[in-house]
Amino acid sequence: MEHIPERQRVPGFLSCQRWIGAESAKHSVATYDLDTLAVLKSPPYLAIGGENLSPWSKRVTARCQRLLRFEGEQILPGDKIAPETRGVLLVGMTPAPDAETEFNAWYDTEHVPALARVPGVLSARRFRAANSSGPKYVALYHLAAPEVITGPDWKRASESTPMPQHIRPQISDRLRLVCRNYHRAA
Repeated sequence: MEHIPERQRVPGFLSCQRWIGAESAKHSVATYDLDTLAVLKSPPYLAIGGENLSPWSKRVTARCQRLLRFEGEQILPGDKIAPETRGVLLVGMTPAPDAETEFNAWYDTEHVPALARVPGVLSARRFRAANSSGPKYVALYHLAAPEVITGPDWKRASESTPMPQHIRPQISDRLRLVCRNYHRAA
């Protein structure tokens, strides 16, 4: 209702999108592209964020069973802004420190490029957390529709680049949400 419009007025917010779970309407995601993470420390943002949330935002977030906030720097491709799409896949995970370098090499050079070539994938980006709560890495795939990830092209691409078996048990904080764009009814 007011949360996204408030942020759209803050200098440095480049893109604000709201998503609802494609498989469960109980899941909700908001994604924001920023000039830099410093925007979140700026006076215009602090005037509406944190302790200064509106009564409506406080009421809504108090009803959430689990609230996860991820702040991160885009590491792949590095500067792409989210396109307007009908679907998004959010995948988060944290590799063990000993596996992190190999995990990132696989993700950046094999996995993301293979999935990015799937018809209907409009954008594939990776982020590294700037804070320590939740997954250390998040991948966002912007999709022509949520169903893209259930199609044969996605399955083939995903199977063509499996995570190395010795890394799989070293992954924690797994998160996977498939969402469709959300527009409040008038």
